[in-house]
Amino acid sequence: MSDAERPPRSTGNKIVRFAIVGLANTAIDLASFFLLLKLGVSPLPANIAAWFIAVTFSFAANGFWSFERNRAIRLHDAFLRFASLGGLISLGVSSLSIALFATTVGVWPAKICGVVVAAVLNFLAARWSIEGRLLK
Repeated sequence: MSDAERPPRSTGNKIVRFAIVGLANTAIDLASFFLLLKLGVSPLPANIAAWFIAVTFSFAANGFWSFERNRAIRLHDAFLRFASLGGLISLGVSSLSIALFATTVGVWPAKICGVVVAAVLNFLAARWSIEGRLLK
């Protein structure tokens, strides 16, 4: 069955799929962050690099499994939207969390707090980036 013949997924189905991809994405982000810290990279650059690795995976998985990609949006443009919003939301929130709280609660709790806060906003951002819409 082609994409055009397939009925659209429900919002609930998209949320479940997005959550599954999000769990995998978070594991990739945290594993990359851990590895980079072990290699001696300082926390903020490690966070940026880990985010880039994870966002590349997340775009591919969400674009081809969680959402119905709007073919009118070029793949390159969809990735730029996704990565830009992901940068503002995920990278911005997690880096801000690390910068503000790492010295008081530790690097890991600060990183995890940032990941959790950003997850909710990322669903709407991903949907807009890939499907070209926020609601409906």
